[in-house]
Amino acid sequence: MFTLHPCAAGCGRGAIFGSHLCAVHAASPAEEARRLGAYILKQRVIKDINVSGLNFVSADFSHRTFYGCNFMNTAFSMCLFTGSVMRMCFFDFAQFTNCDFSGSDLQFLSFAGSSIQNCTFENSELIHLNYCGAAICDTTFNDSNLYNSRFINASIRDSDFVDCNLKKVFFVNAAQEGISFKASNTAEAVFEQEEQ
Repeated sequence: MFTLHPCAAGCGRGAIFGSHLCAVHAASPAEEARRLGAYILKQRVIKDINVSGLNFVSADFSHRTFYGCNFMNTAFSMCLFTGSVMRMCFFDFAQFTNCDFSGSDLQFLSFAGSSIQNCTFENSELIHLNYCGAAICDTTFNDSNLYNSRFINASIRDSDFVDCNLKKVFFVNAAQEGISFKASNTAEAVFEQEEQ
């Protein structure tokens, strides 16, 4: 699991990977994002890195394996995660716009409080994921296995869950508008909190 080294500026945030400063205090956050994007491109397996607070545009993270990485409060625009494998990574309060996670194997990740717009998670293993409080719009999860994932208090609009495994998926208190669950096993999902 990633170790947070405190920012040398004394702000209390964690320093980004390969630096003594956080994204807020970096001389050029855009240059740091390019540096780390290039670093990831050279690796097949990425472990324990912290890139919190950076902004990635058109970065290619596809066909990489990530373990225990911190992507919290990070922005991703037009980024590729296709065929990626991720375990125990944190994307809390991140922003995703026009990103592609299709064909990925994602397990034990947190997207809590994230904004996910016009993205695809099609044909993926999305096991034990936390989308609690996320704002999801124009996104597809078609043909995916979402076993035991959580969308509690999420806002989901104009998105598709067609032919998905929804066994033990929690949508409790999730605002839903324009959602398609066609050919998915919604009877095995949880939409209302059970009375105690």
